[in-house]
Amino acid sequence: MPEEISLKHKIALGLIPRIGDINARKLVSHFGNVEGIFHEPYRNLTKIPGIGSGLAKYISDRSYLETAEKEAEYVTKHNIITYFYLDNDYPFRLRQCDDSPVVFFFKGNCNLDAAKILSVVGTRSATTRGKELCDKIIGGLAAGHPDLVIVSGLAYGIDIASHKAALSYNLTTVGVLAHGLKTIYPSIHRPTANALIKNGGLLTDFLSDALPERNNFIKRNRIIAGLSDATLVVESGIRGGALITADIASSYNRDVFAVPGRPEDQWSAGCNSLIKSNKAAMAECSDDIEYFLNWKSEKSKPPVQRSLFSELDDNEKMIFELLSKEGELNIDSICRSLELPVYKLSAILLQMEFKGVLRCYPGNLYRVA
Repeated sequence: MPEEISLKHKIALGLIPRIGDINARKLVSHFGNVEGIFHEPYRNLTKIPGIGSGLAKYISDRSYLETAEKEAEYVTKHNIITYFYLDNDYPFRLRQCDDSPVVFFFKGNCNLDAAKILSVVGTRSATTRGKELCDKIIGGLAAGHPDLVIVSGLAYGIDIASHKAALSYNLTTVGVLAHGLKTIYPSIHRPTANALIKNGGLLTDFLSDALPERNNFIKRNRIIAGLSDATLVVESGIRGGALITADIASSYNRDVFAVPGRPEDQWSAGCNSLIKSNKAAMAECSDDIEYFLNWKSEKSKPPVQRSLFSELDDNEKMIFELLSKEGELNIDSICRSLELPVYKLSAILLQMEFKGVLRCYPGNLYRVA
């Protein structure tokens, strides 16, 4: 295997139509190098076991090489890190998964081989209880494991709650996207995505201009499951993407945890099912996860300190005082009370969430944390 493979060919290998990550690896193994795949005549390709005339036609088309070259130019220009499965720095946890991406793209500053990585997933229709439990568990883990990395999918509900909780407790967090890096979906999560790039990162195996199509979300779940030591399901219906991620994690021989709920709760049905079928260990608090993973806590150290009132700027102090007095208000009420424009208030509220001063609840209701 040559020591250096051009960025164009690394990307191109992942673009060959209908080949997939597993067969792409088999092709490289057959030829002994990457570049040879793109020079082999059609007739020879048809003789490779498992390829045949159908797939050989796609491989010999080579039109994807032009797409790969443009993508290589884009990622180089925008300082996007490309991880290729034969590179020495390819994350070791993903390397253990047969169907992990041949190539993926990363923008951020996170060590993807960190000692402790936990994926947190759940329903997009998260309840207040679910978000509070998410915050409580991540906060508990942060107190004893300040080097922990939280991985999720930047979606509505539990995903975004886990990212925000990680940021507020000064943990590194990575968002795995179901589209390219030119897009942030949902767009309302762009401020959080920008925060992740500064304290974690955004990761995807889709080309930069790929849009968030339905099947992409299922495909990206294997990365969420494979990148971590374990997957925690906080809330889920009896079907959904979170359960798919849990199944994939289990197939990788990774630990799976689920937060239990009342039998009659719709968004606890999936978690309860995982626990009843022994597909997941029950996790009611951070101690349960520490125990099962045998993570040695550093709780002798003082927990991460939240921003104090004296460290808030004038606008933040006004918001804090207003919510302390009223208990909870939606963003429109805060706008009217303080006469701040929505665009400015939204940015301030998000920063206060990151500082751990406020919490956002369904209906855009804000309370002091």
